Amino acid sequence: MQELVCSSRAPHWEEIQDRVSRVREQMAESDIEQLILTDQVNIEYFLGYRTLTWAYKARPLFAIISQSDVHLIAAQSEKRNLDQVRQSFETHLYDGYLTQAVQKLSSILRSAPSKTAKIAIDYGQDFFGRGSLELIDFLNKHCASNRLVSAGPVIWPVRTLKSRYELEQKKRAFSIVNRAFDDVISKATWGISEVELYAQMQCCFFEHGAETAAPIAMSFGQGDMIYNRPPSKRKLCEGDYIWTDFRATIGGYPADRNRIARAGTPEDWEISTYTRVRNVTIDLARSIRPGERTGDIFNRYLEMWADQDLPAPYKYLNRIGHGGGRDVTEPPSISRGGTDVIEAGMIIHLEPKLELKNAVFQFEEVIHVSDGRNEFLSDLSPENLPTIPKDQ
Repeated sequence: MQELVCSSRAPHWEEIQDRVSRVREQMAESDIEQLILTDQVNIEYFLGYRTLTWAYKARPLFAIISQSDVHLIAAQSEKRNLDQVRQSFETHLYDGYLTQAVQKLSSILRSAPSKTAKIAIDYGQDFFGRGSLELIDFLNKHCASNRLVSAGPVIWPVRTLKSRYELEQKKRAFSIVNRAFDDVISKATWGISEVELYAQMQCCFFEHGAETAAPIAMSFGQGDMIYNRPPSKRKLCEGDYIWTDFRATIGGYPADRNRIARAGTPEDWEISTYTRVRNVTIDLARSIRPGERTGDIFNRYLEMWADQDLPAPYKYLNRIGHGGGRDVTEPPSISRGGTDVIEAGMIIHLEPKLELKNAVFQFEEVIHVSDGRNEFLSDLSPENLPTIPKDQ
């Protein structure tokens, strides 16, 4: 195989080699002969190949990893792009659309030496794999009974343990969104709409070096906050809380972090609550250790919350943290009764939330778990609640 030449924002060849080697170890332990990739992030992660073709649904890319080879299945329209890189994989081009892509993948799998070992495909929790009924029908026919399995158990043990390259990309992404938020909030005025503040924030991401900026939440509210709706024409009024969650990326790594601000001067109870929720979040992040289960972290959070004499947290609470990397959310989930084991090398986001009266308090702090002292990958949330004065 030839060495892969990557852009300055793509992993080095040695990094790609290491990822493939580690996933092959996982495949061998699970008796998986062929690993099929359909998810954009997985293909970029293991092959290092990037293309804008993902914007089009008719001509998919697939990849196959075995113990000896790595294959990329792509449309003929990829040829010129592929010619510009020295590839770490064997390329197979197809004429046509999805059906022809499946046929090309099928011809490669039919040449595999064994009909008994398992085939894994990247469908499952936290994946967004592409495919079709044609693909699944072929794989079911190609595999012996019950031999088609989810690739999650072999991919996530590799992807959840981050390299120094990945940590640096995440740090860069967090720096971009933190600076953008501070810049935009420092100039915001009462009467601005959610849509306007959203647009300013997105523009500022790019000004600070973001590669992409997916849609983000931008909500104003006073006890009526909705966290999953698009920005509206609602105007910022005195007493409103601003809640936003970022998605700007660098090198394909998103900065998932929420921040809050208040229009006007907060009351004493708001200042006190802000400090206590912030303390719980930061102390919890510092306390995480390799070897403990996610449910144990959740229980410790409840104890810390009670020690700060805080009221009941967000009533729709499902989890208070998660992993992160190339995807916004990755395993593990920090949730009640969770059984996943924390390992050194994981990135963990902690973001417990409290709604109280007209306010919302939430601080998404992000750490790299270490055998020693956990490393915060972003500047901590500010000690004092950011505010927008009336005459700003």
